[in-house]
Amino acid sequence: MTTFSISAVVLLGILLVVFIRNKSMKMGYTILAILFGFFLAKTSAATPIQSFLDQIANTVNSIVK
Repeated sequence: MTTFSISAVVLLGILLVVFIRNKSMKMGYTILAILFGFFLAKTSAATPIQSFLDQIANTVNSIVK
């Protein structure tokens, strides 16, 4: 199951980059982006990504204060 999730994330990520570069984000591509996020959350990459985003948020918060 994990192998499928990682493969799906790679495939959806590539498709998402192509659609964004072509500036053709329509409803179907938006659904693709949602699916990409859904599958990414199920992989082992979710924890490091969340940690990175938390660090960015904390840094921005400390700069603003």
